[in-house]
Amino acid sequence: MDRKTFLKRGIAGAGALAATGIAANAIEHANDELLPIPSQSQVGFNHLPNTKDTLKSNMVLHRADSRGQADHGWLKAKHTFSFANYYHPDRMHFGVLRVLNDDCIAGGMGFGTHPHDNMEIITIPLEGTVGHRDSMGNSGTIKRGEVQVMSAGTGIQHSEMNHEQHKDLKLLQIWLFPNKQSVTPRYDQLVLPARKDNEFQQILSPNSDDAGVWIHQNAWFHMINLKAAHTAQYNLKSPSGNGVYLFVISGTLDIEGETLRDRDGLGIWSVNEMQLTSQTDAEVLIMEVPMSLS
Repeated sequence: MDRKTFLKRGIAGAGALAATGIAANAIEHANDELLPIPSQSQVGFNHLPNTKDTLKSNMVLHRADSRGQADHGWLKAKHTFSFANYYHPDRMHFGVLRVLNDDCIAGGMGFGTHPHDNMEIITIPLEGTVGHRDSMGNSGTIKRGEVQVMSAGTGIQHSEMNHEQHKDLKLLQIWLFPNKQSVTPRYDQLVLPARKDNEFQQILSPNSDDAGVWIHQNAWFHMINLKAAHTAQYNLKSPSGNGVYLFVISGTLDIEGETLRDRDGLGIWSVNEMQLTSQTDAEVLIMEVPMSLS
């Protein structure tokens, strides 16, 4: 599959809202026409050179209010990277991190059955309950404190709904380009152990026998609840080829000389570690990902 087709199929798979039509409290997705990622080996860093978002030669900052957004009434979405009707040439991806969507879905509503292929898809509920059903026969719910992953591989179809009728569902959906094409589709869901304050909790890795869920990519995700005035250091698992994208779910913290607040994102590469110092209690998602497609 050529890169343009790969990208268009991936984007068309979930949340491509070029035209919306609600039937039975669901949405059917139309293809969208995002431009392809260039066929260069180094694809990260938001299409450097980047004079607007880059703070240093190895850092990019995305403020919460600079994200793309969509308001469909029942769905309010914020897009860190280009997605569906939001397109920004400097906001395509961070390394293999292609999608970081911050969604709020009204009670009883959701995404009807739609396809994916050749993407690693991670869902992290923040509030409420996701109802999931897919073509592999999986059916159930995902709540805060759990993580869901799908390796779309050769192709899957699934639906995602707000399982509760009278309460908003808030979630993060994240897509990574895989390091293997056309694998057998797979699904996994995990209830995470209770998180300890000021300690990194690994929720995803490349290894099936490691903590958290696993995917077809040399990536590690961690979450941390930082108490106010606490410093924690994240050491990269694979610093030679990976960078880190940090997303603040809530709170205020300092990192690399910058102050980040609710829903701000900061990416950094060519480092071995990074220090986080909280000004307030904070919840943070740390995504270590390869900076090039192999």
